[in-house]
Amino acid sequence: MRFLDLAATSAAVAATSGRRAKVELLADALRALDPSEVSVGSGYLAGELRQRQTGVGWASLRDLPPPAAEPTLTVTAVDAAIDEIAAVHGPGSQARRRHLLAALFGAATADEQRLLVDLFRGELRQGAQAGLLADAVAKAADVPVTAVRRALLLAGDLRAVALAARTGGAAALAGFGLQVGRPLAPMLAQSAPSVDAALQATGVPAVVDVKLDGIRIQVHRSGDDVAVFTRSLDEITARVPGVVAAVRALPVRDVVLDGEAIGLDTAGRPLPFPQTSSRAARRATAAATGVTSAGGAAAAADVAPLAEATALTPYFFDLLHLDGDDLIDLPGRQRWARLADVVDGSLLVGRAEVEDPEQAGAVFAAALDAGQEGVVVKSPDAPYDAGRRGTAWVKVKPRHTLDLVVLAVEWGSGRREGWLSNLHLGARDPRTGEFVMLGKTFKGLTDDLLRWQTERFLGLAVERGDWVVRVRPEQVVEIAFDGVLASTRYPGGVALRFARVLRYRDDKSAAEADTIDTVRALHAGRPTD
Repeated sequence: MRFLDLAATSAAVAATSGRRAKVELLADALRALDPSEVSVGSGYLAGELRQRQTGVGWASLRDLPPPAAEPTLTVTAVDAAIDEIAAVHGPGSQARRRHLLAALFGAATADEQRLLVDLFRGELRQGAQAGLLADAVAKAADVPVTAVRRALLLAGDLRAVALAARTGGAAALAGFGLQVGRPLAPMLAQSAPSVDAALQATGVPAVVDVKLDGIRIQVHRSGDDVAVFTRSLDEITARVPGVVAAVRALPVRDVVLDGEAIGLDTAGRPLPFPQTSSRAARRATAAATGVTSAGGAAAAADVAPLAEATALTPYFFDLLHLDGDDLIDLPGRQRWARLADVVDGSLLVGRAEVEDPEQAGAVFAAALDAGQEGVVVKSPDAPYDAGRRGTAWVKVKPRHTLDLVVLAVEWGSGRREGWLSNLHLGARDPRTGEFVMLGKTFKGLTDDLLRWQTERFLGLAVERGDWVVRVRPEQVVEIAFDGVLASTRYPGGVALRFARVLRYRDDKSAAEADTIDTVRALHAGRPTD
């Protein structure tokens, strides 16, 4: 396929507002790809390069050669050119990389150059999020979209799933299973304003888990090899030796666990999240800790000294795999029973079975008294719905919070003069992949945060004005607020009351931000996704 055809599809998708129309355009492009091009081409449509690291930064893309008059590039040729660019290392690499980049862009038409720039910068803005691509892959291959989504969650690789669907259909998709050592997107919880509302969503009987304000972890063990991943699927094994030691001590051969890691004070109460996060950020090399995720594993005793120093304690609440058996399709009650068989109760998240709101409320109050963040109400009959939010898990906190994306920042005045201060906040629109503005705030910002965010957002700037700096929508921020109001001022029809900054969420991507549907549901008093 000509690379120009993918560029045309990308532009058409970006100019189209309807989800169904976007899916049709993407499916047509996927069908037109040769089987040998499906892996690379599907990645381009999703805004992903097969080569994760290319060495090409923003500065390299500022001074490009004039575009070619006629299209000559193919998808395969572009992939080969980027391979060559990514392979450049050592003395003289900067000049060599510039030469190769100029050759690629010099062979590209204006439309192709625009797509290439977006791919290298990682900011393809056409609304072609993973959900759209999953639907398009299913449509192009004439397979159930549920089969594509399941395979995508288990494989964690859109390109591999697209190729399997194209060449092997539903049977090939069914071959994807949970692989120990390869993380999958975690199951997520909706939000509700009260335990009563949460129980209305999950039904009764239900279980109520204590919600810890820690770092979400997914731990994979195969023999003595242990790997620990965050909710964004980043590996942090070397930073959490205490977690590694605890999981190595379990009486199992292979296991995949879902849980939280938190810091505790001397009285056993949870530390504030920033302290927990900073402990995890104390990087330790595998050589220093004896921790490896694949081979050369050290004994648990070797890890103990550093585990004591970093002091992050794991607590687990779900079991996804055990000694050759995938458990994600089992009801929660069965997964949790098997979890309790292999993990000591001291490492399990507090859990209670409830029959009514009064019992759930008592668990909620006890969790808050213990210094915890809140509770998660769960249906005991639900499977583990990886990567999805549904009514099976509903979280309740004592205050409303949303994870929103910063769209722009205003320069401050008075005490805040010289710093980027007032944040423009947006919620994700799941239908378009774009962001809907909900309001502005500078409340809750300390001097340290003002300094940090000024540097951060100048680095993300796409347009600088005298008053407002518009930024790439990448930074997630957790916002507390007192309620949701109807508003004609903002395009989503709602605004946040008394919004204030709690913390920046570097552990979350913009794709994980709360949706405009969540905000509207909170306004209506319903459980939210």
